[in-house]
Amino acid sequence: MRILIWHVHGSWTTAFVQGPHTYLVPVTPDRGPDGLGRARTWDWPDSVIEVPPERLRDEHIDLVVLQRPHELDLVDRWLGRRPPLVYLEHNAPHGDVPDTRHPAAAVPGVTLVHVTHFNRLMWDAGGTETTVIEHGIVDPGPRWTGDLDRAAVVVNEPIRRGRTTGTDLLPAFARAAPLDVFGMRTEGLAEHLGVDPDRCRTQDVVQRDLHSALARRRVYVHPVRWTSLGLSLLEAMHLGMPVVALATTEVTEAVPPGAGVVSNRIDVLTDAVRGFLADPSHAREVGAAARAAALARYGLSRFLDDWERLLKEVTR
Repeated sequence: MRILIWHVHGSWTTAFVQGPHTYLVPVTPDRGPDGLGRARTWDWPDSVIEVPPERLRDEHIDLVVLQRPHELDLVDRWLGRRPPLVYLEHNAPHGDVPDTRHPAAAVPGVTLVHVTHFNRLMWDAGGTETTVIEHGIVDPGPRWTGDLDRAAVVVNEPIRRGRTTGTDLLPAFARAAPLDVFGMRTEGLAEHLGVDPDRCRTQDVVQRDLHSALARRRVYVHPVRWTSLGLSLLEAMHLGMPVVALATTEVTEAVPPGAGVVSNRIDVLTDAVRGFLADPSHAREVGAAARAAALARYGLSRFLDDWERLLKEVTR
């Protein structure tokens, strides 16, 4: 099968393109948002092929995976036809929740795929055919050592996104443990929060080195209030890290008892961080349980099997 998909979400796409198909990704000279092409910081197989927009009309395409509302217009302009369509929704809704209407609700014949059951529950899709295919992770292996007495946080643009990503909660966590914050556009975070820079360090690490860097930290902290289920949380669990997370969106489903501490009480979460820093053996035990839970629910083979079933249904 030949599948057209835009490079929008690198981590998710890395798992998706491990399947048995040919994946066509648009590429433009500026490698902008609509033509980013192949990943440069993730390891993608040779079955992912860059195609300039002007060549797409001549390409055989069995299915298109949409991820943003304007991509349907790009399909009409670049292909001049509509192959079978799947709309993949990565995010929880913003706006007038829970009455936010999904853009795919107005597209005839599309199948809407959510990455979590929470997202499906919260989006209003009208009568659009809807399903859930939960995340799958390319297993990085059990790398956790926890030799650094620090907590890891992964968040992109924490200053701009503010309360959505729980940036305002970081000072409380920084009092419980020194933080290393990984992600894009984290510069000036400690100054923005008014905390000691050594208690909230930002880390400039390329994607290929991120897992090894995370695994050296004693515990993973996930302070996000409102977003879809963060792949960084699932990756940390795969690494064998104990996790401490807000009990929001899909987190309570992803982190079962014994695999970490999940709560909406900040005192419970900060006490858990202190406990993991003080007891590496306990951190190792909980991290092992986190890895087992993540492999069981978010393993790559289950993810690819779920997608294979859906792709066959949509294109038959």
